[in-house]
Amino acid sequence: MRYFRATVEYDGTDFYGFQIQPRQPTVQGVLEQVLQRLTGEPVRVLAAGRTDTGVHARGQVIAFRCPWRHSVAELHKALNALLPDSVAVRALAEAPAEFHPRYSARSREYRYRVYNTAVRSPLRHRYATHVPEPLDVAKMNAAAALIVGVHDFATFGDPTSGESTVREVYRSEWQRDGSEIVYIVEANGFLRRMVRTLVTAFLWVGQGRWTVADFQAAWAARDRRLAPPPAPPQGLYLWAVRYDDTIDADGETAQRISGKLSGEDGQ
Repeated sequence: MRYFRATVEYDGTDFYGFQIQPRQPTVQGVLEQVLQRLTGEPVRVLAAGRTDTGVHARGQVIAFRCPWRHSVAELHKALNALLPDSVAVRALAEAPAEFHPRYSARSREYRYRVYNTAVRSPLRHRYATHVPEPLDVAKMNAAAALIVGVHDFATFGDPTSGESTVREVYRSEWQRDGSEIVYIVEANGFLRRMVRTLVTAFLWVGQGRWTVADFQAAWAARDRRLAPPPAPPQGLYLWAVRYDDTIDADGETAQRISGKLSGEDGQ
């Protein structure tokens, strides 16, 4: 049995999330089916995070053990030959025995795409959320910058395990690229629904429905009843999972961030 680590990209539109579910198509299910076909034995896939229905990934990290007698390159090629067009293994390598895609991670980065045009675009609908109203990105960034650091996010999400709602955020900002704006957030962990709920809160600030002070007040209350609904899933991407001493699939050196991972999913 050999132990492998892979970086996986997928279009989550037609999947009921990453985690395997009875009688529903999932990313984990597809990966395990292909690995069993290649090896002739059941293979269990571990993941850095469990993305929800409709959520995409550029940098999901998985690990698995399987009996493979050929080269890593041959396994990589074989996986991509059998996986559907909506899933691809971007990088594959053998992993040390102590590696765990979730517990070894130091940070996760999510990105959320919004196209801000008066008329909706059917060609963008699967991969970004449409907001027709003008957005004040400067005010959105003023609110987004407040969450950098160690804070309690009880208003904006539910714990993934245990009871703690405290997380450390390393980066939180909106960037505009023409008619599209992208929210980038990186943290040591996220609460369940935290990213999408924050996105809606920042959009409310950009639309003038909330002031920055309104956002602060809702956040300080630590009350889920004050949170806006989560933004639609199709705009969200698990962009990268970073570890102490690794390089991601694009060759970018991973950030070295101290501290223990405190959560996993931020959708």
